[in-house]
Amino acid sequence: MSTSTKFTSAYRQVVREVNKAAVAPPPKRNRVIVSNFRALFTPQRKEDEQQHFQHDIENAILFMKSQRMHKILLDRYNPLHDLTAQERVKATARRVGLNVPVTPPKDQE
Repeated sequence: MSTSTKFTSAYRQVVREVNKAAVAPPPKRNRVIVSNFRALFTPQRKEDEQQHFQHDIENAILFMKSQRMHKILLDRYNPLHDLTAQERVKATARRVGLNVPVTPPKDQE
C-alpha cells in the first residue's frame, strides 16, 4: 500500500470517528479544525516519521472507537450515570415504585 493511500485511509477513519463523536451539527463545526486535520495528513515526512505518525494515528483511531463504545455501553447499562444527585435519587425511587416527598420552599416554613 502506498504512503498516500495509507494517509488517505487513516484520514478518512479519523474523520468518520470525529463525525460520530461530534455533538454539533456539521454546519456549526469549526472549519479550522477540519483544515488542521487535513494539514496533519500531508505526507511530507521522512520514512521513519511516516511510520511513527501512522502508528500514532492508528492508536488515536482505536482510542476514539473505544471511547465511543464505552459511552454507548455506559448509557445502555448505567442509565443514571449522567444525572445529578437529586435526579438520581428520584429515578432510583421511581424504579422501586416510590416517589420522593416534595419539600416545601424555605420561605414557606
